Amino acid sequence: MNRQDGNFTYTTTARITAIGSYLPERKLTNADLENMVETSDEWIVQRTGIRERRIAAQGEFTSDMCFAAVRSMVEEYRVELKDVDYIIVATTTPDTFFPQMAARVQAEFGIGGSGAVDVQAACAGFVAALQLAGGLIATGMHRKILVIGAEALSKITDYSDRTTCILFGDGAGAVLVEAGSADEPASWLSTIALTDGEEGHHLYRSSLAPNIGEMAVEQNGFIVQNGRAVYRWAISRVPEGIEQFLAQTGIAAQDLDWFVPHNPNMRILEAVSERTGIPLEKTLSTLAYTGNTSAASIPIALHQAVRDGRIRSGQLLMLYGFGGGLSQAGLLLRWAL
Repeated sequence: MNRQDGNFTYTTTARITAIGSYLPERKLTNADLENMVETSDEWIVQRTGIRERRIAAQGEFTSDMCFAAVRSMVEEYRVELKDVDYIIVATTTPDTFFPQMAARVQAEFGIGGSGAVDVQAACAGFVAALQLAGGLIATGMHRKILVIGAEALSKITDYSDRTTCILFGDGAGAVLVEAGSADEPASWLSTIALTDGEEGHHLYRSSLAPNIGEMAVEQNGFIVQNGRAVYRWAISRVPEGIEQFLAQTGIAAQDLDWFVPHNPNMRILEAVSERTGIPLEKTLSTLAYTGNTSAASIPIALHQAVRDGRIRSGQLLMLYGFGGGLSQAGLLLRWAL
């Protein structure tokens, strides 16, 4: 593995061989929010592009959505899970901090002696989990890895705060990552990982400590966001990270068939498109009808585009997660499913 300024290039035969997703039944529309806080459909759409989001039922949690996304994948692709040798779940909203959600998935599907870990990298979590899966397969010690991105953000959203409650929704997506043969064209092409930890206090959820560095935090257990600061970071540092990634991989923006970013806010996606030269029409988003689903946003968008035929085998995709941390994680891959 080689590293240069945050960019990782390594030889791995990893490829995605199956995909599934899940969205809760309940919809929370902008009209619903008009009855909860001082806002309007026009105000929300103009600033975020979001029209509705899916909300987990009262007794439905992240583990339930993980299970549903995996079942979706199994039903669609008829894959076998018994020989999965590692499970990675990316989430910021686990039902419990331990047992981890990956262990819950292992138990639910009766998977044998597999490793099971959760990854907490907020909105960059799913891509970070794919990076880890590719690395584990590159070692030769693992051959079949289940990777899930799942969030129950409604459980940690303050519905009296109109600046955050309009953004977040719930959902899950799952992929199977398997080792291919050495004579097959590579699917995993390159990755990038960047973090601006000194900006992390602008987006957090409180836990044990009463402060982040020297900054006191609100101990309410809800998402707290300095929207302006996060927006400024996203429209400056994220395009810089993407341009660095493109330059180091030798890929031009127009060479991409699809750009699959985290879906935080349509205004951010528009700014990223303008500053990187990646056309908005090549950007996959479910934001308008799912809201910001953090670690679940990329696999949900991927699955929808695979099902409707937009993503096809052989196409060049850039997956790019960014958010809490404040972190970025990218994966360039040749779609092989």
